Amino acid sequence: MKNLKTLLLLTILSCLVAPVFAQEASWIWYPGDFDIYMSNVMQNRRTERGSFFPVFWKMDSHYVLVDFHKEFTLAQPEEVKLFVEGTYNVKIDGQAISGFPKTIKIPAGKHKLSLKVYNQAHVPAIFVQGKTVVSDESWLTTFEDKEWIDASGKTSDKSGTTFVSAGSWNLTDPNQLPSQFKLPVVAQFAVKKEQVNKGHVVDFGKETFGFIKVHGLKGKGRFSIYYGESKEEALSTDKCETLDYLDINLPVKKDSIMPLSKAFRYVNFQPENGVSADSVSMLYEYAPVTERGSFKSSDTELNKIYDVAKYTFQLNTREFFIDGIKRDRWVWSGDAYQSYLMNYYSFFDAPTVKRTLLAQRGKDPVTAHINTIMDYSFYWFLGIYDYYKFTGDQKFVQDIYPRMQSLMTYIDGRKNKNGLLEWMPGDWIFIDWADKLSKEGEVSFEQLLYARSLETMALCAKLANDASGATQYDKQAKALKTKIFELYWNQNKNALVHSRIDGKQTDNVTRYANMFGIFFDYFSPEQKLAVKKNVLLNDQVAKITTPYMRFYELEALCAMGEQAYVLKEMKNYWGGMLKLGATSFWEEYNPDKQGTEHLAMYGRPFGKSLCHAWGASPIYLLGKYYLGVQPTAPGYATYTIEPMLGGLDWMEGKVPTANGDIVVYCSKKEIKVSSAVGTGKLRFKSKTKPSLKGAVVKVVSTGVYEIVIEKGKEYNVKYSG
Repeated sequence: MKNLKTLLLLTILSCLVAPVFAQEASWIWYPGDFDIYMSNVMQNRRTERGSFFPVFWKMDSHYVLVDFHKEFTLAQPEEVKLFVEGTYNVKIDGQAISGFPKTIKIPAGKHKLSLKVYNQAHVPAIFVQGKTVVSDESWLTTFEDKEWIDASGKTSDKSGTTFVSAGSWNLTDPNQLPSQFKLPVVAQFAVKKEQVNKGHVVDFGKETFGFIKVHGLKGKGRFSIYYGESKEEALSTDKCETLDYLDINLPVKKDSIMPLSKAFRYVNFQPENGVSADSVSMLYEYAPVTERGSFKSSDTELNKIYDVAKYTFQLNTREFFIDGIKRDRWVWSGDAYQSYLMNYYSFFDAPTVKRTLLAQRGKDPVTAHINTIMDYSFYWFLGIYDYYKFTGDQKFVQDIYPRMQSLMTYIDGRKNKNGLLEWMPGDWIFIDWADKLSKEGEVSFEQLLYARSLETMALCAKLANDASGATQYDKQAKALKTKIFELYWNQNKNALVHSRIDGKQTDNVTRYANMFGIFFDYFSPEQKLAVKKNVLLNDQVAKITTPYMRFYELEALCAMGEQAYVLKEMKNYWGGMLKLGATSFWEEYNPDKQGTEHLAMYGRPFGKSLCHAWGASPIYLLGKYYLGVQPTAPGYATYTIEPMLGGLDWMEGKVPTANGDIVVYCSKKEIKVSSAVGTGKLRFKSKTKPSLKGAVVKVVSTGVYEIVIEKGKEYNVKYSG
């Protein structure tokens, strides 16, 4: 006992005399500015056959002059180091410090530290490091401080200025300027080499992304590099989508790294006479995300589909979530929305979701839809509320809410006399890549997304403490939903028709609005069954051939308990790509196409992306609808687990959350569950009463049971599936 008291006393004393370690600082900037800047840098790297290929929409820029400040109360004087990207001044309690100090001393007491930074070329940013005085997202910023001075020289207060919390990417190296940010790289090597003409074609074994490095270049002349996601593309020197030319004059051997990263599996190297090279390799460029989610089952083909989907998604997770690694490499909102959902069941990388949402939205004033596409503006709204649902990060919603308001004001201003949206000059109504898909008139799909976005605005208005806005948006959403069913529901077809032209319903029924209506829960139970029969399971309704919309079609079927059917569809569709040699999933797959037809798109023989983010949707479907895990309160404070085998003998996996993983194993006789977060409800069907030690089994309805899941505990249920 004496020794225990002595140990306790020593522990207390050591705590009292322990050194105070500095808190971690990060580079900060005006919120959204670095996201916009870096997205501009990334998206303007796109080339086609060596030519610059810019985006189709307005690109915003950062504010060039930004004020940063924070108040601190110090128990003792503190020395603070300053790192700044730009020209700057420094003030303590409003008093300017002369010159451009690298280190300042702040006296004990309450003080306000301010920095004002100008930078036209790059984002104004600061890094402040003391023991307690550090730069982080608690700092306040503004792009206009609205100061004025009277005749006596007195400076006004700043009551007219809007200050917002600083933005950050958690860049914690003060010597690495934000403008120098780059993704990490690692050396990789080809697995096969084949002589072609005067050079070689090398195979890296699977779809990949990075910088080609040529070793031992020597001679005078041109060294040509042709990239291909397929061997056929790499060999097609006049039709491949991407290439590099090196004009060299080297008397001695030298290595050369290509200036831009590219997507490829095969690379065709062709030297002219007098030029030689020893070998080639690559620097694989990647986003350092952590693989947290997992899925494995009794079906080896499905396991392969999951693994390839995850690799596809990882390749398209970069500074932001992009569409595909070969061609666009742009931040398309519709593609990104699906990436957010896949992310929540794989990496759970919240920062990349936030930076992508900020980059897409850009600055006010709003002059067009996001990416110029009407439906893509709506996906942006949906992405924000889903982010809150999965993470519980209310602050981000509050910070971005003003930009939500201004975009919705723009959209509201484009309604026609019927209070509906239809094409106007400057709009692109996309919906999907599909032959003969009409975009004319008042398309029901757009009205459905509009209604859901208004519902999202009402929810986010509450989070942002905008009570009048919440009431207004809720009223608009309800009125629009009522109008949708009055104008588009066709009792004879038991479905929503595709569009209205000149105030009349068209005869066309498509899958789009109908499948969204199911998982938006807009239909009555009777309407859902009718839509499933007459639309989703009806081969007479035009089929979907892109993974983009197959994502939603299969989600709608899963939401109605058709996991066994969806399992077969996943194996046929994604398994079909695997049978054709895919090492990542494609932008489009039509089983009716033959041979190299699978490589063509946009009128170009190799125009199709063979690694497209929207091709990775099995990640989401398997996590949400087979393992059955989804939040019912923000940040998984509460959640449900409803495992459905759908024809599998067994399955197991992890679903990540912000505060730990939810682990599920399910066979036909046993369910095992453990969770690191919240309070969950395990719900399942059983032919007989299940057995379980240490928890209460609740009867929900005939053959349906429920168990409360507490964090930190393991549950092992014996049942009859």
